[in-house]
Amino acid sequence: MKLTHVAPIRVALNRITKTVVLGLAVLLASSAFASNKGSLTVRESVEVNGQQLAPGSYQLRWDGTGSNVEVSFMQGKKEVAKTSAKVVALDKAPDYDSAVVDRASGKAAVSELRFAGKKFALAIGATEKADMSGSSTK
Repeated sequence: MKLTHVAPIRVALNRITKTVVLGLAVLLASSAFASNKGSLTVRESVEVNGQQLAPGSYQLRWDGTGSNVEVSFMQGKKEVAKTSAKVVALDKAPDYDSAVVDRASGKAAVSELRFAGKKFALAIGATEKADMSGSSTK
């Protein structure tokens, strides 16, 4: 008689487990989507992938799989620049949003984007394909 009571309990547990797993999947997917946005205020003219950005505030959005992403620089609903980037881990999350500007070429070019509270950065122009071609010289 105990066997007849076990089957309904297993069915109920299976339903609960499926519901919890589905809920976690939706929660993780929505939080991952929300983290693909950032903001940046530029105080001087800078270049992003050869495209000039004027001083001002920009919303950043990025999409991609793995560590390679495409970053869009938006002002309102208008995309003003787009470039490839690689997601790189940071040891410590920065306290504020910032950009690393490279001036070696004589121009102010954005080379990395960092976001407040996030333990990653976006390295502009550095993708897996570029890394592999650079490391193949033996």
